[in-house]
Amino acid sequence: MHDEDRRALLNEAAPGLPIAEPFAVGPIAGLTPALGQLASMMTYARATTLMAIDGLSIELLDTRFDEHANSIGMLLEHVACLEEFYQLDTFGWAMPDPQMEAMEVGMELGARARDRIRGHDLAWYRSRLADVRRRTLLEFAMLDDRWLFAETNVFGDNPGNTYFKWFHVCEDELSHRGQIRWLRRRLER
Repeated sequence: MHDEDRRALLNEAAPGLPIAEPFAVGPIAGLTPALGQLASMMTYARATTLMAIDGLSIELLDTRFDEHANSIGMLLEHVACLEEFYQLDTFGWAMPDPQMEAMEVGMELGARARDRIRGHDLAWYRSRLADVRRRTLLEFAMLDDRWLFAETNVFGDNPGNTYFKWFHVCEDELSHRGQIRWLRRRLER
């Protein structure tokens, strides 16, 4: 990958963060140490997702193998919605009801998602992912590692910490990126 392409990819994966290399986990100017490491990992996950979807048409984004399957577009919207959910959960934000309902549709990936999440081009999904990530990173810059390691319940009443919640955002995206790669290989055959 050329330096110009790498810079553009990193700017989209981590809007506003001075990250020069997606394969280095470490401190980032403007973030506390652990938040910088987390943001580094989230940037790598996003950069590889963006590489996996590069050049996809609306048709490929919307194709499902059967009536119960998810499309690549549905998986991308799910990634954005999961991050929004954890923004609400960990930042204490509120969301207007219509946006909340749209987020729930993307989180569930059920029949409503199959009906509603389609017809968007790749630029729409990329913009959506970048907007959500930008909000996350702006908030991270105002927080510290104490917040990240604060004890909280996860997945119901299981004890954990805020770091785990954001780790889950990262690992969920990587899981769906694997599905996206699998789907793309089969759809392009």
